[in-house]
Amino acid sequence: MDRNIDDGGPATLLLVSSSGGHLAQLLALRPWYERWPRCWVTFDTPEAVSLLAGEELVPAHHPTTRNLPNLLRNAVLAWRVLRRRRIAAVVTTGAGVAVPFVVLARLRGVPTVYIEVYDRIDTPTLTARLCRPFLSVMLVQWDEQRRQYPEATVVGTLL
Repeated sequence: MDRNIDDGGPATLLLVSSSGGHLAQLLALRPWYERWPRCWVTFDTPEAVSLLAGEELVPAHHPTTRNLPNLLRNAVLAWRVLRRRRIAAVVTTGAGVAVPFVVLARLRGVPTVYIEVYDRIDTPTLTARLCRPFLSVMLVQWDEQRRQYPEATVVGTLL
């Protein structure tokens, strides 16, 4: 039985990413997010668990690439997380795990922020293309990435 566990406290920042490089780029934002109540959604890998020690972690289903069952599982997970909490914003660097969280958050009126990864300069990532219609803000790390995302704000490299 799902129940709303929002206790009326401050809204939570939801940080969503695949593990590895996507997670590393979000972790680089620590000076910005450390003042906010937050919850992480990523894969339950030894590296991610170690990097997020002491943080609240909701494990997502992986792999996500070309895996429709895990996309559906993550959509259910996103629905549950967004229903049970008062989310201030969803911030993500991708990859596939981000799609259901961004789509469902936006449909619920929650601001969504996508940061395109630093190593995709000439072509957009599939995740960014899928999330783009549901974004409140698109951020890029290189001026050159604005060719794909003219509406984006350049924030500079995170790593």
